[in-house]
Amino acid sequence: MTSSSGLDDVQAERLARVTLSLVFEPGDPRAAKLCAELGARELVDRLRSDRAAADITTDAGTRLPFVEPERDLERAAVMGLRFVIPGDPEWPTCLDGLAAAPPLAERGGPPLGLWVRGARRLDELSDAIAIVGSRAATTYGTDTAARIAGTVATDGWAVISGGAYGVDQAAHRGSMGVGGMTVAVMAHGLDRTYPAGHVDLVDAIAERGLVVSELAPGSAPTRIRFLARNRLIAALARGTVVVEAKVRSGALNTANWTGRLHRPLMGVPGPVTSAFSAGVHALVRSGAATLVTSGDEVLEVVGRVGEHALAEPRAPERVRDRLTVRLQQVLDAVPVGRPAPTDGVARTAGIGIVEAQRGLDKLEQHGLVSFAEGGWRLTDAALAH
Repeated sequence: MTSSSGLDDVQAERLARVTLSLVFEPGDPRAAKLCAELGARELVDRLRSDRAAADITTDAGTRLPFVEPERDLERAAVMGLRFVIPGDPEWPTCLDGLAAAPPLAERGGPPLGLWVRGARRLDELSDAIAIVGSRAATTYGTDTAARIAGTVATDGWAVISGGAYGVDQAAHRGSMGVGGMTVAVMAHGLDRTYPAGHVDLVDAIAERGLVVSELAPGSAPTRIRFLARNRLIAALARGTVVVEAKVRSGALNTANWTGRLHRPLMGVPGPVTSAFSAGVHALVRSGAATLVTSGDEVLEVVGRVGEHALAEPRAPERVRDRLTVRLQQVLDAVPVGRPAPTDGVARTAGIGIVEAQRGLDKLEQHGLVSFAEGGWRLTDAALAH
């Protein structure tokens, strides 16, 4: 596959990576390692000549005779798909961190390439947040996911998720609802939609954002492919938010990948009685995830230092809050009902009558007490606070 021109070299590399993506399962760490060490074209040559390791050759041998990368690229182009590889201007460098991340569930390494559908570009994902969670989410979960997605998208961040029911769907829609960019990372070829009920959603995502997969057209979803897909969701984002997840949940696999990549992991708390939040609570309790309750808090975690600093939440300041301790002592001694004379207020407050009179005069200026019928009582304004 050698050639004289740089353009031909790029095409040869692309064809080699298409070949490898067709003969190996996505996220096979052996393929990723050999591709990094030998180069894609050399690895393909060795596979064809049986010069690769025996286990690698055996795995690839069942598929290699049926691979026609040129045909696959042509068919993909007809469907509006492109195959993006490392070295392309569009390649998202955020995926490079997967090379150093330890494997999980026998999956790992950067993708050999990405099949992409949509007019936007992968290199627009320098600021992206992954939002993941339960497919069978509660209304609380979907509402929260959509709200967080809308907030971060309004601030210019892309939202990454997996195109599934529940939290994924809410995150995609929350971003698109404010005109934001969203990316769906799929565990199958982009010539199909899974779940089938999300055809309209995926079409909308492709129009406004991107649909991505490391699996070639014609590939069906399997459990191991979902596990491989999860590492891409984590790697494409600067941080991951888990909204709802049971103790056994695919979202926790994505959370684990986020930790392996040393990127911020965040968890949204739910009711302590909800099984849908048990996995999230475990992440927070162990210290693996930072508790967040809003999009602003997510931005504070992943943003640059000082860019999204939030003030500590405080209740609205009341007139009473501005009083000195001594004035509050006098105010607490004023009755609600029957008026009390100044000396009665002084005795209740435990202070001298002169100081009590001075304090009552100041409280009257603040509209907190009034003098009538020979004594002092609290005003409606004081009772309201």
